[in-house]
Amino acid sequence: MSIFNTNSVPEPPAHPTGNPQSAVVIGLGRFGLSMATELEASGVEVLGIDCNPEVVQRASALIRHVVRADATDKEALAQLAVDEYACGVVTIGGDLAASILSASALLTLHCPQVWAKASSVEQGEILNQMGITRVFYPESEMGLRAAHQVAQSFEDYIDLGHGFALVITSLGPRYCGKTLGELDVRRRDGFSIVAIQSPADTWETAHAKTILSPADRVMVVAPTRIISKITRRD
Repeated sequence: MSIFNTNSVPEPPAHPTGNPQSAVVIGLGRFGLSMATELEASGVEVLGIDCNPEVVQRASALIRHVVRADATDKEALAQLAVDEYACGVVTIGGDLAASILSASALLTLHCPQVWAKASSVEQGEILNQMGITRVFYPESEMGLRAAHQVAQSFEDYIDLGHGFALVITSLGPRYCGKTLGELDVRRRDGFSIVAIQSPADTWETAHAKTILSPADRVMVVAPTRIISKITRRD
């Protein structure tokens, strides 16, 4: 575990130059820290940055490399060699100016990819105009996900973008007792069953010979325009 302060430690944490599995996460609030810990658990080399000493101390118990630094300061980020990480992610929430300045600093330093969290459409538009690689809206995305779960009895709903979504649900009797090859749901109904979980088993990839039972849960990919037709009441 290591904590660095750019005011007193001139060298950044050691990491492989150009490692494609590396990321800088700026802003270690609830969302940013959750992202950082999940990335590190997935094998990504993570450098977490925050200007709040209490936040840095808390984060140091969860991720290996944490830096106390002002991420709006281009020189501080240059000192940490952020351009050698494959991706920089700005997860600063309520401080619009800090979010924009941090993202701008990453772009100026030629970080290969820059992602940024937006709390509003207006903030997202500004970030997009700056040339951010990807802007994401966690609050609105979670609201959309929850709304579909409540309204359409989905156990989960993930918007994949480009007019498609992934849902977890159970299908009605007319889909049971036949193989997926016989049902041919992709051609007949416009969606694809990609995985299946029986009550006692783990998830398995669905194939043409898979036969569904009423108790099975399925993972479905479908155009969002037909999502409402895929419910456990079918």
